[in-house]
Parts: sequence; C-alpha cells; structure tokens
Amino acid sequence: MEKAKVILVMLCGVITASPSVCAQELAEAYHDQFLTGTAISNDTLSKALPATDTPVCKEFNAFTAENAMKWQSLQPRDGEFDFSLADKLFELADRCGASVIGHTLIWHQQTPEWVFKDEKGAEISRKHLLERMKEHIYTVAGRYKGRVLGWDVVNEALNDDGSLRDTPWRRIIGDDYLIQAFRFAREADPDAQLYYNDFNLYKPEKVAGAVRLVHQLTDAGIDISAVGMQGHYSLFYPELSAVEESIKTLISAGTKVSLTELDVSVLPVPEESFDGADVNQRYVADPLYDPYRNGLPESEQKRLADVYEGLFSLFVKYAAHIDRVTLWGTSDDESWRNNWPVRGRVDYPLLFDRNGQPKLAYKVIVKKAP
Repeated sequence: MEKAKVILVMLCGVITASPSVCAQELAEAYHDQFLTGTAISNDTLSKALPATDTPVCKEFNAFTAENAMKWQSLQPRDGEFDFSLADKLFELADRCGASVIGHTLIWHQQTPEWVFKDEKGAEISRKHLLERMKEHIYTVAGRYKGRVLGWDVVNEALNDDGSLRDTPWRRIIGDDYLIQAFRFAREADPDAQLYYNDFNLYKPEKVAGAVRLVHQLTDAGIDISAVGMQGHYSLFYPELSAVEESIKTLISAGTKVSLTELDVSVLPVPEESFDGADVNQRYVADPLYDPYRNGLPESEQKRLADVYEGLFSLFVKYAAHIDRVTLWGTSDDESWRNNWPVRGRVDYPLLFDRNGQPKLAYKVIVKKAP
C-alpha cells in the first residue's frame, strides 16, 4: 500500500504538518476536547499584527473578530464595503494557524440606520430589506468562502423570556427573518458551519426560545451547526448548574454547543437583578462598583480561578457536544468589560493580565486539563 503523503507547511517559524502548531499551551491542553478561541479587537488589527510568540498566537487556535466583521465595520454606507480590518484578521489567522469564526452577519446592534431606510428616511419594505440582507451576506460570506470555519449568522434575536426581540429586522421582514438569513448564508457558503448566538442562555425561558429557533430552522430544511452560548459571566452569576442544564437542553434539541464570548467579571454588579450582556445597559460611575483600580487582591484571583475551573470542568464533561470555547479577548486591558455597563472601570475578566502574563485562572485550567 502506498504510504500517505504528509504535506509540510511553514508556520510560526517551524516546519510542521499540524495546522495549529502555534497553539502551544491552552489550546494544546484542550486539543482533544474542543477548539479554544479568542476575540481579536479592532485595535489589534489596526496595528502591527501580534508576533507568533505572543499569547494570541501561542494559546489559541480559533479567532473571532470582536467588531471588524459586523455590518457597520464592513458596510458603513450602502454599497461601500471596507474589508481592510477583516482581511487582517485572516492574515493573523494564517500566521498563527488558527481557524476563523465570522461574527456576525445579522444583528440589530452595530447595523447602520440606512440599512432599514430609503433615501427619504422612510422605513423600507420587506422585499427591499431582504434584498439588502441577501446582498450583504452574499458579498461578505462569499468573499471569505472556504476560509471561515463558521458564521454567527444571527446574533441576539431573543428576549430573556424566549420571545423574539422587536428589532427592525423582525418588524420589517417578519418572524421568518432568521430563516431567510440562514438560507442566504448557506447559499453563499455551502460548506461553512452556521450558528445562532445569544447571551443569557443559562436562563430556562431563553434557552427554550433557542430550542424553538433550532426546530424552526430544521423544519425549514436548514442545518444549524451549533448554538453559541455567550459566556458573559460574573463572580456573582450564573450558577454553574444553570449553565449545565442549558447545555443539556440544547444537546437534547439535537444541536452542538459553542461557548462563544467567555469572560468573568470580578466587579460588583450595579443592582441586584443585573445580569446579561445587553450593550444598551448603562450605569453611572461609582467607586463602589470599581474597587480594584490598583490591582486584584489574591483572594479575588482565587475566586476567579475557581469559577474558570468549574466552567472548564463542565465544558470537558460535555466535550463530545461542544465544538469551541472562545474567550472574549486575550488580556484584561482589552476587555469590553472595562467599559460595560459602567465606562472606565478596571475589570479582570480574562486569563491574561494587563501585561500579557498568565493569571492564576489560566494556570489552574491548564493544569486541570484532561
């Protein structure tokens, strides 16, 4: 029998047959369980790209654009596309041997107002908006066809009670706008994985809504590859058992699960009922809610590590059904949690500190890997 040919490629300065040679620690530790990703900010993409010996390249094998592939970044004006930052994401991924997740094709946030209006400022028709949706998805997904592992096709379409949000997409097109978006995405890139992505999916009512969406898409003949559970968590919420129940519910619905935007805030919440990741939530700055401006105490580092250990142990438990765990950023200095829901706070939600050094949470989950 003829021996299989091994194609060697040059990545990270090393001749290798592995597409993820740069991922030497965290991603390698969980290599047999799931992809381990990070979000790449516009600031990172606007400068000289990270070297291959930095945590971005060494620790992760899946990249998601934090903002560079959202509608307002790619098509700020009708028919005027700007792929400069998105293209640099793919350049970085090629350099690091990482997969790319497209985020996001359809969202009610960070979508310019012109998308929903005519030249006189009046709301456009269902037919017109469907044409704009199709053109955008065909152009964007078509450009990166074969280079994207999967797309967050629709982002945050559900209220916490599981009902559909009253967004311009829904008001103009109707409840079937998700089906239309997924259909266009599948036509534009037949081989890409397709995801629905949302926050607070540890809440039973909301995860039930996600299950309904999965069934509606399946009934429409559309294969949804995974549901993305945004992991914008805190030391104060959610209960690990609630996250597990939601994972089990989605598995029972016949879909895989991705943990798509994982970070764990250590800061006090502005009010007892606060949770979630709605970017419209804003609170006035108060020193009471920003207690760690001079550094995170060792006791809080331990609490953060305990939360991450519990989460990664849970993800490993269901690894057969989890395809990816993506941290929403690499180091604390670049996290959106520093400015949400209160601007200018100092938060510590990620695995690397502001100097790019691994924190106790990082060390614990690497050590505890199977």
